[in-house]
Amino acid sequence: MASTDDLLTAQKNSVQAVNGIINAKNRLAGSIQTREISTTTQIKTTGGWLATISVIVAGSATGTVYDTNAVSSLTGNRIYIIPNTVGIYVIQMPFGNGLVVAPGSGQIIAISYS
Repeated sequence: MASTDDLLTAQKNSVQAVNGIINAKNRLAGSIQTREISTTTQIKTTGGWLATISVIVAGSATGTVYDTNAVSSLTGNRIYIIPNTVGIYVIQMPFGNGLVVAPGSGQIIAISYS
């Protein structure tokens, strides 16, 4: 027969496993969402995970996502081109430095990240 300590350890391990599953789901789905973005915006200043981009208004040009922690240092840090077609785009990409989005001319977007 299992002791009380054995049962409590099993329960603790089960809770930790469920927490791990929830954290992984949140990372992939994006636990934070932005509202409408229409100008170059610093979203996050540390690393994370870009889950999705929703193009709400297509605009006349594509936008860009940058892996950087400053709006002033966009050159060479491009990680994704935002299509100028309305829709939801599943990205699932890590970023290391920060996240800056620059919608294209007339674009309105929203993103999900963690």
